[in-house]
Amino acid sequence: MPTLLIHRARCIATQDDAHTELKDASILVRDGRIERLLTADEHIDMNTVDEVIDARHHVVIPGMVNTHHHMVQCLTRAIPQVQNAELFSWLRGLYPIWSGLTPEMVLVSNQIAMAELLLSGCTTSSDHLYIYPNGIRLEDSIEAAHTIGMRFTATRGAMSVGQSKGGLPPDHVVEDEAFILKESQRLIETWHDASFGAMTHVAVAPCSPFSVSQDLMRESAKLARSYGVRMHTHLAENDHDVAYTREKFNCTPAEYAQDLGWVGSDVWHAHCVKLDDEGTYLFAKTRTGIAHCPCSNMRLSSGILPLRKLLNAGVPVGLGVDGSASNDAAHMLNEARQAMLLSRVGRALDDFGCDHGPAEMTPRNALRIATRGGAQVLGRAHEIGQIKPGYCADLALFRTDTLGMAGGAIHDPVGALLLCASDNADYTVVNGRVVVREGRLTTVDLGPLIERHNQLAMRLAAGGH
Repeated sequence: MPTLLIHRARCIATQDDAHTELKDASILVRDGRIERLLTADEHIDMNTVDEVIDARHHVVIPGMVNTHHHMVQCLTRAIPQVQNAELFSWLRGLYPIWSGLTPEMVLVSNQIAMAELLLSGCTTSSDHLYIYPNGIRLEDSIEAAHTIGMRFTATRGAMSVGQSKGGLPPDHVVEDEAFILKESQRLIETWHDASFGAMTHVAVAPCSPFSVSQDLMRESAKLARSYGVRMHTHLAENDHDVAYTREKFNCTPAEYAQDLGWVGSDVWHAHCVKLDDEGTYLFAKTRTGIAHCPCSNMRLSSGILPLRKLLNAGVPVGLGVDGSASNDAAHMLNEARQAMLLSRVGRALDDFGCDHGPAEMTPRNALRIATRGGAQVLGRAHEIGQIKPGYCADLALFRTDTLGMAGGAIHDPVGALLLCASDNADYTVVNGRVVVREGRLTTVDLGPLIERHNQLAMRLAAGGH
């Protein structure tokens, strides 16, 4: 693999244990890993390096990590009938549309979502695909990641309890539980790569308390742990979600998770906006992770996650952009900015129940959640999320001489990333490979991809497949 030198960066925010930020420093990449960090007074023979990126006008951060997404929802962005709906009515409006999805729609929408993430400086993403009509397989998502060059955790989602059995989804979009388990096993055995720096992981991910049975949750946990893979689901997203769990299972969401074996350092739950104090203690004690999705939580009026409270308690937290029909974007730098801002306004609304001001959620706090936090939640903290020798060369470079950074980067280039307008990355590097160069994707031609995506989105909305 070619060697790469990120040369004389204006600032490198390493996100290491000491929170080191290096000025006028360089990063040498070899064989997909970070080999050396060179300080301003260290030099290297340029003739020994295959590619050099002049980073004098850039701030460099570890590639950000997206811990929750529904990429196929790019096809249903801004659908008029659910623009002003909360979670349950939003889902009821979209389930019938999503039943028309095809394998090509999954492939193309996933490439669109991944392109958006890469351009925003995100290098690793998970995706929660939980609806499989018309011959769709998880391979459609995995192929998209391989094509575009993104590090990927593909989660095999599932729904098995339809309306006739008291669930939320229509019966025609749910699957047989024996098939779900068999398919999950097949996918793990075929695609999960446990080696250091692997580009593809597979996780087991029954969708939610209102769409799967308790038996499926238990059996999925047993399957995942027998193979050493991670587990993911939705939990405590809004008041209706909590009410459903109490009515159907006579417990809180946290008790539901604990009873079914869904707590532990190999588990991460999406949202958890309405996690109670006992649930917070349980998650901290068991090191159960949370994917915080601030934009989606605001869009669906689900509530404000008590982020500082959870972090202070010791709960692992990463960021997620969530579905592109509930965000409706996938810009990780902006998601980090929104996490910071929402945490601050949460203080003003007294959602924390404790006395924390704006300084308790700083730009650097938010950036750390978007990088190291996400790496921890996905079980990859030993590989990604830091700029450190031996770690995977997943990097995002943002220009400091843009209009949006004018007047900000001169004072604090790292803080300005979160406080100023959210720019796209100028360069994004995944596993040592430059996949965004000077603001443009190098792996796919976006023009035809967007055109085809829009054609498929119109077809899906019109009910054709």
